[in-house]
Amino acid sequence: MLLKPKAIFLDMDGTILNRSNKVSIQTKEIIDELRKQGIFVFIATGRAFDEIEELVPEGFQVDGFITSNGMAGYVGKESVFQHSLSLQLVETIIEKARANKVYYELFPYGTPRVTLKQDQSYVENEIREPKPDSVEINEWLSRKQAIKEEIDWKDSVEGSEFSKFYFFARTHEHIDKWKEELEELKKEIDFTTSTSSKHNVEVMVANVNKATGIQQMLKHFNLPEQDILAIGDSNNDLPMFQFASYAVAMKNAPDHIKEIVDDVTEFNCDENGVSHYLSKFLLQKSTRSNPVL
Repeated sequence: MLLKPKAIFLDMDGTILNRSNKVSIQTKEIIDELRKQGIFVFIATGRAFDEIEELVPEGFQVDGFITSNGMAGYVGKESVFQHSLSLQLVETIIEKARANKVYYELFPYGTPRVTLKQDQSYVENEIREPKPDSVEINEWLSRKQAIKEEIDWKDSVEGSEFSKFYFFARTHEHIDKWKEELEELKKEIDFTTSTSSKHNVEVMVANVNKATGIQQMLKHFNLPEQDILAIGDSNNDLPMFQFASYAVAMKNAPDHIKEIVDDVTEFNCDENGVSHYLSKFLLQKSTRSNPVL
């Protein structure tokens, strides 16, 4: 057991987010107390930075955000590191996604996520009711909201800085076939893929993941790479778990994740599992003041 971590890294979906995609007040309050006691707390998520604000309660503060599976890092709203997919890779992948009729969202830095208008029909069709039983409700709700409010339907790709691609399919067969296509493309262009459910896959810059993002964030704060606690629930958390001194899986994580970690929370993401788990560290007196983020 890690008696007192120097820094804690928290995944969002399936971890601090419940299945309605919200962070509870209890989790916010625990994080506030931990930071008062001198423990640094960071978010390490597959989500893009612009997605986070609407998911957290008012006044939610952490020391930093690692977003898009390690592609970018923020302290407050200031970017402290950033990687970008090349325009050549973006255009190549969109063409292949269209040929395979795969739902996609492209995340440029600083502007809304993009899907091209010529792909709108088949993309929207992937989110038709009823929800497939094997799709988790939080992912389904996120896609429904993206289609309704968040995707900027464009005639062409604009700009040159992109944080990630997100891909989704209604069936395991469809997304697995798409993963095979991406593996073939890796033989021509180097990039990294990551999954957070059985229905999705994401594309990032080669050799970038949550662990590389953590390393960059620790360097920014001049923090050691020891006494690091990480909590998550899915495959895109595996690099983070391998890097951390102490890895914790959520109760709602699949068995293959639970098998490789040091501990498992007593409660799931809908039962404030993270706040219950972190409450055990609320024992020491404050050793630093909170920065305002």
